Amino acid sequence: MSKLRILSAGAAQAVVEPVMAAFKQEGHDFKAEFGAVGAMKARLLEGATADLIILSGAMIDELIGAGYVVAGSRADLGRVGTGVAVRAGSPLPDVRTVNVLRGNLLAATKIVCPDPATATAGKIVMSALERMGIADQSRPKLQFFPNGYAAMRWLATSGGALELGITQNTEIKANKGVTLVGPLPDELQMKTTYSAGLAVRADDAEGARSFIARLTGSANRAALKAAGYEFED
Repeated sequence: MSKLRILSAGAAQAVVEPVMAAFKQEGHDFKAEFGAVGAMKARLLEGATADLIILSGAMIDELIGAGYVVAGSRADLGRVGTGVAVRAGSPLPDVRTVNVLRGNLLAATKIVCPDPATATAGKIVMSALERMGIADQSRPKLQFFPNGYAAMRWLATSGGALELGITQNTEIKANKGVTLVGPLPDELQMKTTYSAGLAVRADDAEGARSFIARLTGSANRAALKAAGYEFED
């Protein structure tokens, strides 16, 4: 049996992998890549083969328009907010208001996040710093990573004091070595809808459609919610 090929945003990794595990028990095999949405889009445009693609909803729509994703195949996983993390066991700073978050970011020795050149969360971080008026002061302490998973892995094993991480809530909650302190305040929050779509050049369109249906279906909603996805009621 051929491998079902997946290109996915890192923000969806924690919910995609359990569905992959269930499909493997049914005899399917996979080749999956996870990373920043911009990097995954670039992989596709450079010629990477895929059966299904999981990125931000806006990017899936772009790929439908460009002829890379089948029109009408988009299915939403849910919305994801951006949050603040610390290494597990560290004191939890207050991030509930813009003013206290601003003070804690200024006091931080390091702020880790995904690279804004390719990652949704990285762009949100830079926008938040600009809106708080501390982008210039924060720049020397910023450390970028290819995706939120990599940033959280680094934070989990770092021994430094007053280090903060900012990325999508799903990427924080998936790493037991860090603690989700809380979401960014509403004034700075930019929630992202993540969606799956069937690749135009899919070799296993039937398998991809089945995977998307199970990933985004009502039976998987509790798992999506536990991972940090939100839904319109």
